[in-house]
Amino acid sequence: MVNFGKKLTAHQVQEWERYYINYKLMKKKVKQFAQQIQEGGQDRRRVLKEFSRMLDDQIEKTVLFFLEQQGIIAHRIQELGEQRTILLEHPDISKISELREAYTAVGQDLLKLLRFVDLNATGIRKILKKFDKRFGYKFTDYYLSTRSNHPYSQLQQVFKHVGVAAVVGALSRNLADLQERQGSYLSIYDQPSTALTVQDPVIYLIHASVDKLTRSTNFLQYLGQHALIVQEDVASSEEDQVDDKRYHFMSLLLNLANTYLYMVNTYIIVPTADDYSMSLGAAATVCGVIIGSMAVAQVFSSVYFSAWSNRSYFKPLVFSSIVLFLGNTLYALAYDLDSLAALLVGRLLCGLGSARAVNRRYISDCVPLKIRMQASAGFVSASALGMACGPALAGLLQINFKIYALTINQDTLPGWVMAFAWLAYLIWLWISFKEPVRDTEVKHSSPDVDAGHDENEALESGLVQHLLPSWEQKQNEDGDDECNDSEDASEDSHRPATSVASAYRLLTPSVKVQLLIYFMLKYAMEILLSESSVITSYYFGWSTSSVAIFLATLGLTVLPVNAVVGTYISNMFEDRQLLLGSQILVLLGIVLSFQFTTSYTVPQYVCSALITFVAAEVLEGVNLSLLSQVMSSRLARGTYNGGLLSTEAGTLARVVADATITLAGYLGESKLLNITLFPSLLICVVSIAATIRTYNSLF
Repeated sequence: MVNFGKKLTAHQVQEWERYYINYKLMKKKVKQFAQQIQEGGQDRRRVLKEFSRMLDDQIEKTVLFFLEQQGIIAHRIQELGEQRTILLEHPDISKISELREAYTAVGQDLLKLLRFVDLNATGIRKILKKFDKRFGYKFTDYYLSTRSNHPYSQLQQVFKHVGVAAVVGALSRNLADLQERQGSYLSIYDQPSTALTVQDPVIYLIHASVDKLTRSTNFLQYLGQHALIVQEDVASSEEDQVDDKRYHFMSLLLNLANTYLYMVNTYIIVPTADDYSMSLGAAATVCGVIIGSMAVAQVFSSVYFSAWSNRSYFKPLVFSSIVLFLGNTLYALAYDLDSLAALLVGRLLCGLGSARAVNRRYISDCVPLKIRMQASAGFVSASALGMACGPALAGLLQINFKIYALTINQDTLPGWVMAFAWLAYLIWLWISFKEPVRDTEVKHSSPDVDAGHDENEALESGLVQHLLPSWEQKQNEDGDDECNDSEDASEDSHRPATSVASAYRLLTPSVKVQLLIYFMLKYAMEILLSESSVITSYYFGWSTSSVAIFLATLGLTVLPVNAVVGTYISNMFEDRQLLLGSQILVLLGIVLSFQFTTSYTVPQYVCSALITFVAAEVLEGVNLSLLSQVMSSRLARGTYNGGLLSTEAGTLARVVADATITLAGYLGESKLLNITLFPSLLICVVSIAATIRTYNSLF
């Protein structure tokens, strides 16, 4: 395997050699520091200080040279601009051609400079990762948080590249003005950037390089991280072509519609589940089993849908739609059959039709990187909208009549509505879905791309390397020739987990804590939502419509809360600070929910429920964001991936919560609230303690 040190040497511009970071020196220092600490010859705090100073010096050297070269390029563009002004007054075809060649030469030098930034940024990331791995301490978190937002930050020059954008804009504008488009008085600023269809090849390469830098250094991808959809850091030009061949907008829309309908299907029965169970002769608290049976089946369906999506996306979605149609039909018929068993089997079938693993994989595998975050945000938004619309729709279905032998009322109508919705979706799916081209097919069918010039081609081959590589590259490039006693792994060690056991062995303490937190928040939310109809009916005498409005209101808080957290709060605090703070708020909401006196009021219930739900929503986004960072790269792909593990943890939490409600119901509705809240309180306290214990390993 090619180590990064050799790659850095091979791709350096020779005359700039002394301005690159000294990766080899820093790697040796990491090894020396590790040995000294093991032997007791160095204090950990002193090591951190010395390494920080060394890294600061290396970055300063690189940044000052970068700024110098950027100024030289800007000065050359300014001089060429003066020549362009003269030519516009006295046009000369031959001189215009010479001027365009001069601008192209400047573009070539700008490409070299961008590649310089690329290599140094990669080296910074890799040496930070190597330091963390050696010392078991997340130095990366400390270093980036203290340097990136400082007013004198030099890291911003590496990762924000504001000055480069200005130079690129000037070069693009001047070359565009020299295009052979006589009679056009439009400037590039009068058109969207996508409207410039005729571009010099060097401008195309420059924009591609800047786009890579922009995407790879964007740390505010909050909604996408909420979905825990795999984000490959930066795609090469060949991979972009593969993505474009796979991508089909209507297929993406169908996946998002599947996500939305499934969430509606999950929560549409919550306001009426207790009434339905009583109409079939069972206790109101059996609603926990009715609601939870869907989650029980989802534990198994997530695995086989995840495996199935390795081969196809269309067939799993067709199967899902058929099973959900049958499940909802049986759920609706259970009333006239007077069968609780039919009701539960119907909900189990609905759970077996959960294709959320397919929806996640489709976005991760088939949506181009440039719009993948928008698609991920769409996944979260569809889930949140479905969660709000389900109870709201149940509140509107307050009718009662018969069609021949079929009873249509508030209990059965959710089943009938969802059955017809899934039937309509199945027809739409069959007509509009396009099965993505698989990897091997794309590779055989994709033509080679001619860069036009030998020098451009050489530059492009360097620029398509990832600033933050995909998971396979991250593993391969870390096998440097020094310090490789613990890092040179076999090829098998880079492959995705192939079983539950192998996936479990990859779970570090930090990952286990994050999965525990996810279990806790899903448990607390499920207790709150599933027993809401029973609790509000017992204490406040709320009708089905009132419960539906309450649950819909909670669901509608999801997107605004995520918008505020993703836009503002996440910029003010570290993820681990938000993680701990939101857990404390969940704990506060749970404590306030307990019935301490004989009277239990609506304000107490509503306020405590709102605190618990909103805090849990914030916690979910931060938790999945951190989980994606601390999880092994081997869990980024394959059947047993990080998305599946988090889904399973959340689904198990829902199953346990719904079972708790049903079992607690045997002790009477008067004791239901406090008994079901106690496990939530206990798990929350344990998760907070575990977070504090692993706090320094979270980044």
